[in-house]
Amino acid sequence: MSNRGTALVTGASSGIGAVYADRLARRGYDLILVARRRERLDELARTLNRETGREVTPLTADLGNSVGLGQVEDVLRSDSRITALVNNAGFASVMPLLNENADKMEEMIELNVTALTRLTYAAIPGFVARGSGTIINISSIAAVMPELLNGVYGGTKAYVLAFSQSLRHELADKGVRVQVVLPGGTITELWHNAGVPGMPSERQEIFMPVGDMVDAALAGLDQGEFVTVPALPNLADWEKFEAARQALFPNLSHARPAARYRIEPRSAA
Repeated sequence: MSNRGTALVTGASSGIGAVYADRLARRGYDLILVARRRERLDELARTLNRETGREVTPLTADLGNSVGLGQVEDVLRSDSRITALVNNAGFASVMPLLNENADKMEEMIELNVTALTRLTYAAIPGFVARGSGTIINISSIAAVMPELLNGVYGGTKAYVLAFSQSLRHELADKGVRVQVVLPGGTITELWHNAGVPGMPSERQEIFMPVGDMVDAALAGLDQGEFVTVPALPNLADWEKFEAARQALFPNLSHARPAARYRIEPRSAA
């Protein structure tokens, strides 16, 4: 199995991140696994090293604070072996905005938005200099359906989609791949952490096993997709959505308001 460089995976101690680590190791990547839980990281690193023979480095860091985030940024800037970044770390809420805590929502923004942005900015210069690299950003179907869950969560995932769209545009001729993944309901610890541990079992018809989700996302990457929605049967549906968005562009900015907004001056009585 050829060496494909090193993939840095955030939120790697469980769920989507842990499965990405497993699949990428089996594809020939060495790994740097980032999460807060040292014991879980060490256990996963030992298992993957034993089963795949890849070099696996656990990196304990809390991306929700500046010290931990800076530590991982330094690794991304300095380690030229890194060829892929999987921005997976994040958390969700299902509580309505009126019932949620503003401090918790700020923490969500720091992790889902700020950390993802800073890590990407740390990785991109090296990727561009080397003319290759892959960024995989984990968003959510909440990016396009924010009514489904907590509005701040949907907003953070909409940011991930928009940020990825801009990255793809800016890096189109730099040799850097960008993929954004929009999972639907996935069976992970996220729901326990969000306070609804029974949700996956109660709605089995819409919740995908995490291994299937990651395998589908990597299949999308192999097929050259920019946006991968693992549950979407027909890619043409997303292409229509994107075409409708692009069709708006010529009329989004004009020198005068649209006719329906113009107030005609009243004639003198």
